[in-house]
Amino acid sequence: MTDSAQDLTETAATVARGIARLFARNDIWCLAEMPLRNGRRADLMGVDPKGRVIIVEIKVQRGDLLGDGKWPDYLEFCDRFFWGVPPGLDRSPLEGPDYRPDSCGIIVADGYDGEIIRPAPLQPLAAARRKVEIERLARTSLRRMTVTGDPHCGPWGRDR
Repeated sequence: MTDSAQDLTETAATVARGIARLFARNDIWCLAEMPLRNGRRADLMGVDPKGRVIIVEIKVQRGDLLGDGKWPDYLEFCDRFFWGVPPGLDRSPLEGPDYRPDSCGIIVADGYDGEIIRPAPLQPLAAARRKVEIERLARTSLRRMTVTGDPHCGPWGRDR
């Protein structure tokens, strides 16, 4: 990995940590790098106290933000969708129609904390769909915890 790629990865990790802290204070618990059934991977996926599913797509560089045409694929898997960005990133593209500001919230975060700049509107999933997504999130979380405690369990099951 190049130094600049490493820097972007570290910046994304610090943004994710700040968002996780913001969410934890609000009793929202999330998992990083959650695979979705459509082949995409949510940067953060969590559940709020009312059982609603939240996805956060983290962008740390303008080019990555502008080049992301896949983000609408996440909307069918969550009740609320947020963009997560570091403090210095130009957020103006997120106000344009291609980024559907009426459907997406914005969180600005660093390694210490995060702040919701624009709340994500509730776009409720069907109850059956929400149940499936929460069960998948729970099973993936439990599998990761088990494998962390005993790496020999890693070959069994799938992280999906």
